Amino acid sequence: MGKWRTIDDRNGITKAIVELYKEDGLLQGRVLKILEKGKENALCIKCEGELKDKPVEGMQIIFSFKETDKGVYKGKKLFDPEQAMTFRGKIWLDPDDPDKLKVRGYLAFLYRTQTWLRFQE
Repeated sequence: MGKWRTIDDRNGITKAIVELYKEDGLLQGRVLKILEKGKENALCIKCEGELKDKPVEGMQIIFSFKETDKGVYKGKKLFDPEQAMTFRGKIWLDPDDPDKLKVRGYLAFLYRTQTWLRFQE
């Protein structure tokens, strides 16, 4: 749980601060603040339905991930507002560094893993 700085695995840019929290025993996550220059007030322009043109700040992006193994959470709804896509996901702390969180999104048999860094205020 806690606050994490999201790092784009393709270009190394710090994108946002995401808060992870438990609700009814399930892991949830939401965007607290966008840090990427020029995107501070980003709207979900690619989104459809009720999320269309809504602010990304405050948006829930991790939904009801369940702990499957000790410290490993899996779920079916990891939302990327920039792409307006939902992925299956897996989240766990780096076993070598508790200040690094691994966040993996799956699309069919393909996946990408980002390393998020613990946010210290």
